[in-house]
Parts: sequence; structure tokens; C-alpha cells
Amino acid sequence: MTADAAQEPRTTPECPATPSAVLDGPVSHAISRVSRLHRIAAGRVLRDLGLHPGQEFVMMQLWDSGAVRQSELIKAVGLDPSTVTKMLQRLEHSGHVRRRPDPADRRASLVEATDTSCGLLVEVRKAWGELERQTLEGLDASERTELARLLGKVEATLCAEVTRGGATECDAALKGPAVC
Repeated sequence: MTADAAQEPRTTPECPATPSAVLDGPVSHAISRVSRLHRIAAGRVLRDLGLHPGQEFVMMQLWDSGAVRQSELIKAVGLDPSTVTKMLQRLEHSGHVRRRPDPADRRASLVEATDTSCGLLVEVRKAWGELERQTLEGLDASERTELARLLGKVEATLCAEVTRGGATECDAALKGPAVC
């Protein structure tokens, strides 16, 4: 995207004109718009599974890590504690997670995916595959590779900046599944 093209106002009904306040940040504005649309699309594919956007990240963390303290889960997913607590209540009610006292510290709770959630894991994988297909439909293989490479660089830069400010959202390492 050239700077001139990014600053040209969009006038199609699908893409409203760019607000003048973001003309010095066209890429950031584009990322924000794409993120919002991606979340809407994710909501649609997850709805059929009985999940709301964000709950799948909690489940992914539990599938990959096994039982963890609720406080560690909150840290790993990088969400507000009250948001994660509400998500866990809903996921527990639907039978996907269980909470129990931590034997090492009875004041703390351990959260874990249930055995019945293993079927959900398969469905979440399918949903994310569909979301990937929808998201990248207009790109050829080399463009998909380049987009993934560039987004990885952007993520690394942002993680370094966020971590420098003392945040821990980038601390969670990707691991293979521990359960299911």
C-alpha cells in the first residue's frame, strides 16, 4: 500500500471514507479494520459451536497446557480477569472446563479442559480452518506466505514494545496439545 493510496479516501459503501485523524497511520487503521472484521467472521464460525469469540483462545490454552491456575490462565490469554472469569463460568456451564481447588494452594483454583471438550477441539480446528479460508480467499499461495511473514515481523515488533512497557501478553509460548 503506497502512502498516497492509503491516504485516498475510500468512498464505496462497503468501505467508508478514512477519517482524517488516521491519515498519518494508514497501516494501523487498516490493521484495526481487518481485526474487527476478522473478529466478526470468527464469531460467525464459532457460534455454531456454542462459543463466543475469545473463548476458543481459553480452550486452546487449556488443551495445550493441561490444568493451570486460573491466575496463570488469565496471564496466558492476556485478557481482563473479569472477562476470563465470565468466560470460564460459561465454559464450565457448557461442560467444556472444570475448576477445582489447587492441592498445592487451596486458595487458588485449577482450571482444566474436560474430556468431553476433546470433541470441541476438533470442531474448533475446523472452524479456524474455515476462518483461514475466508480470510485468505483472495490471496494466492505466495501472497499468503508473504502476509504471514510480514504479520510475524509486525507481531514481534509490537511484542517487544508491549513487553518493554512491562506487559506480559507476549510471554505465552506456543506448545503442542497436552490433552485430547
